[in-house]
Amino acid sequence: MKLKVCGMRSPENIQNLAELMPDYMGFIFWEPSKRFVSNPTPKLDLKVKKVGVFVDASLDFIRECVNLHELKGVQLHGSESPDYCWELNNMDIEIIKAFAVDSKFDFASLEAYETVCNYFLFDTKGKLPGGNGEHFDWEVLKDYPSQKPFFLSGGIGPNDITAVDRIIKLNLPIYAVDINSKFEIEPGLKNIKTIKEFKAKLYNEISG
Repeated sequence: MKLKVCGMRSPENIQNLAELMPDYMGFIFWEPSKRFVSNPTPKLDLKVKKVGVFVDASLDFIRECVNLHELKGVQLHGSESPDYCWELNNMDIEIIKAFAVDSKFDFASLEAYETVCNYFLFDTKGKLPGGNGEHFDWEVLKDYPSQKPFFLSGGIGPNDITAVDRIIKLNLPIYAVDINSKFEIEPGLKNIKTIKEFKAKLYNEISG
């Protein structure tokens, strides 16, 4: 089980989090977000993969950010098409396609993306493309028809380990847990102590 911490912005906070060695650290390059990153981001240990989060951005902008910030992955939170995802396949980066999920989500819509991304990410459908800070009903994942590994996202908080464990035991191909707003002091500023405790539980109690 991997851990991704998203919505990082403060250089000092980033460095403090990096000491915990999360598997992924996310930076949001969508300007309307409260966690929008407009400045250079610090270098990280190679074991911590930097992921850029984009919403219907131009391919040129993504390529620019990948090079400038040395991103190892891109997370696409808009209405990006399979052809759009395919255009990024020559950049030697991990491609994570996010989907907004509610009780009526049609898993058949995933099929066209199977061969053009490395992972799916399931987030809660809400007013924003992501970062709404709320769970969706994880029970709908029982109908997940694919073996494509996915990130579980959407308002996951410090007390959700038991719920995450229950979903994992359904033998779903959950690759990573993605956390953000429920671990914040304010938008873009994470509570390092709380994340450290959550990471220990995630790795020890769930990952074994």
